[in-house]
Amino acid sequence: MQVAVLLAFLLCNASLAMAASIIDVVDDGGHRISLSVPASRIISLAPNITELLYAAGAGAAIVGVSAWSDYPPAAEKLPIVADGARLDLERIIDLKPDLVIAWKSGSSARQVARLRKLGLTVFESEPRNLDDIARSLERFGMLAGSPEGKVAAASFRKQWHELREQYKGRKKITVFYQIWSSPLMTLNGKHMVSDALKLCGAINIFADIPQLAPTVSTEAVVAADPDAILLTDERSPGADRWRSLSQMTSVKHDNILSVNGTLMNRAGPRILEGTTQLCERIETARKRLYAH
Repeated sequence: MQVAVLLAFLLCNASLAMAASIIDVVDDGGHRISLSVPASRIISLAPNITELLYAAGAGAAIVGVSAWSDYPPAAEKLPIVADGARLDLERIIDLKPDLVIAWKSGSSARQVARLRKLGLTVFESEPRNLDDIARSLERFGMLAGSPEGKVAAASFRKQWHELREQYKGRKKITVFYQIWSSPLMTLNGKHMVSDALKLCGAINIFADIPQLAPTVSTEAVVAADPDAILLTDERSPGADRWRSLSQMTSVKHDNILSVNGTLMNRAGPRILEGTTQLCERIETARKRLYAH
């Protein structure tokens, strides 16, 4: 009897240990991802995902990336398995990943479903605000068995809160955030950039448009008459379009400014650097607007 009890005790402990070793997270599509061991062969299907993985200490586990995964420099040496929504399914399978991290709104839903049908574990990533970046760092670190994910997330939150405190209580100004000049495109209030604009004390004039990255008209921007226009490329020919419209508030106050689009528009850890720059530009516009 004592042997039977001891055996049952040992089996129970073994089961508990096995259960404790399972990595269990929920992705941004609401899917539960469970791994019995940390992922050691990861494929990233978006540049921002690649950056998040490296920041979470999982860079050594990445075996394939999407086109434009150019940061950090080490990512440029990895095999390219995706270009936009197009996935190279054959190459992905050949790389034998134990985890594929897809861009929820950017990867082809049909091809992602195909990956799952082929038996691959897929995590859908879609950070929509600054806190989501920190959560992504934590979850990516967990999936790869890297403690650096929690450290990076804590550091990100600390810097984000410091930046928020620095610009808290500033006078609000309205902003048109231009991501493309032809066709003229912007981002709505659900995009992370709007979260960054709020932190800096600015209001996105097209926050209420349903589309994440809508096309707008010059006339609509003129009618909204924003206090400042922010371009994501200082070399953009679109700047001349606005400077010729002298009746606009942003033109009168020389508030046509630029920010680094790569830092701002990618939902990755470097958005803090981009948001610091964004807040500085908005503060410049604010001072010019209220100078008299």
